[in-house]
Amino acid sequence: MFNKKKLGYLGEEIASRYLINKGYLIIQKNFRTKFGEIDIIARDGRYLVFVEVKLRKSLNLGYPREAVDYYKQQRIRNLANLYLAKKRIKDAFIRFDVVEIMLDENENVKSIYLIQNAFE
Repeated sequence: MFNKKKLGYLGEEIASRYLINKGYLIIQKNFRTKFGEIDIIARDGRYLVFVEVKLRKSLNLGYPREAVDYYKQQRIRNLANLYLAKKRIKDAFIRFDVVEIMLDENENVKSIYLIQNAFE
């Protein structure tokens, strides 16, 4: 059984492999600031994509994507702006995606769902 930190790391690794298989180029994982963290930053065609990874082992608390509420979205948008400023990126096409991962009782991947433009 994984603790929360290891489970988060596992989710990000699963999501990274999944995104690479979908043609994304991973630029950075775990962009951290004192205001929070962006799980994955990737390139998908012309888009710079900020990816939030949500993993759950049961639906007791709802679908993982439901945890990315309005306030979480606003925090991720602010973190994306910090990233763009830090990297001096201007006029980029950006997008916010969510990767939802469900594990079975043995902590194997049960399903993965990619939500592109999740904040629209």
